Amino acid sequence: MRARPRSRTGSGATTGLTDTARRIIRLNYGFQLLFNLLWWMPVFYAYQKAAGLSDAEIFGIQSIYYVAFCLLEIPTGLIADRIGTRNCLRAGAVVMTAANLAPVVSASYPGFLIHFLAIAAGRSLTSGAASAYLYDGLRAQRCDEHYLRAEGTARALGLAAKVVCWPLVGPLMVLAHPAPYVLSAASAAGSLVCAVLLPRLAGAEAAADPGRSGGGRRGSAFLRDAGTALRCVASSPWLALVMVQGVAVFTLSRICQVNLFQPILLDHGIGESSHGGVLAAMTVAEAVASARPQWLSRRLPPVAWVSVLSLALAGTLAAMTLGGPWIVVVLLCLFAAATGFAFPVQRKLVNDAVPAHAPRATLLSVESIVDRAVCALAAIAAGAYLSAGHLDALLWHSALATAVLLGVFQLLLRSGAVARDGRDGDAAAPPRPRPDGGAGAGDPSSVAGEGAPERAEAADAGLAEVLEPDRTRRTP
Repeated sequence: MRARPRSRTGSGATTGLTDTARRIIRLNYGFQLLFNLLWWMPVFYAYQKAAGLSDAEIFGIQSIYYVAFCLLEIPTGLIADRIGTRNCLRAGAVVMTAANLAPVVSASYPGFLIHFLAIAAGRSLTSGAASAYLYDGLRAQRCDEHYLRAEGTARALGLAAKVVCWPLVGPLMVLAHPAPYVLSAASAAGSLVCAVLLPRLAGAEAAADPGRSGGGRRGSAFLRDAGTALRCVASSPWLALVMVQGVAVFTLSRICQVNLFQPILLDHGIGESSHGGVLAAMTVAEAVASARPQWLSRRLPPVAWVSVLSLALAGTLAAMTLGGPWIVVVLLCLFAAATGFAFPVQRKLVNDAVPAHAPRATLLSVESIVDRAVCALAAIAAGAYLSAGHLDALLWHSALATAVLLGVFQLLLRSGAVARDGRDGDAAAPPRPRPDGGAGAGDPSSVAGEGAPERAEAADAGLAEVLEPDRTRRTP
């Protein structure tokens, strides 16, 4: 009997979604928007300067923040896999609410240091858990083909909220100086409400912490999950390579849009009064690109698109050393747009590369550790370059380092170790053909989930469905 064709996924945002899947997506939108709505972001440098902190203290706190994030990623990822991603999101929202109130209580070096350490704890609790919850929730509802669009739209909505809210920070500070931090705490409290309303994932959370009451047994479970995650990375070159590829996107976007944004504008004679408008324009560009991954051509697979967009980020940074003020503003907007395209595609690539039954949140935390570790080193290097007055050299060297990293990535991808379609090439256990022609027990792409061909194809198919939304898919 012929199966009925499935409904087209591109005809509407909610086509083919169950009620529970719609609820998951909408609450995820609210959580991501409110949790990441940091009202103090455009003014934190000036705020800390007004509080009496020096440049060395401000950049030192940023470096400590990245290091703390790295140290907390594995423990918080393990916590998410043991207590459930939904509970971890709630804990992260509570910590973030308290963190944003720290500068209000104490506007001093210790207060700002505690603030950023708590921010690191709150964000590490949610960095892998939020993506893992959305991915597992939609997969449990058989709506996983909507993940890429949901991830990109959530990011776009969060960026759009910043465009609306950030221009209001200046006038609000005139009325009440600590207003940016109070409003950030209120937003984090709103994200807690969204996390409380998230539906329970029976399959995932029932196995999150299966009745372990003893501290010793719980500790051994944490160690077992950590070992499982590390073994997954070590045994899957495809997963490791996809994680490494994302380092360029995350590091360049973070360092440029947070640490170097104001120095670049000031170096080109753009005054502080215009910084809010430039930041708003960049945010609009990133929001539009994040919500429209289907604009990317299908001629390149997703993994190639991430590399191309990473090179575009590097080239944009280098070009900023050659242009005038208006050209720099345009290049910053192009930089933001490339970042918006790259993030949801990279996130889906990593999720698709995670083996079946692996601790997903912990593995996503491993990726964040790599990203933040490189950011910590980049922040220290940025401080040294800026102190010496070598901003142009910093931008050129960042571009060259990115090109070298992606060149090595392509060499590894095209070598015999990892085939282009993502095979792990396990020579110790060659595939054994089955009578029905399928993969045998020794095939890395078998049910055990240790191989990567199916996940690589799933990544391509997932983006292909978004890139060609009018295509009608039929079941066998």
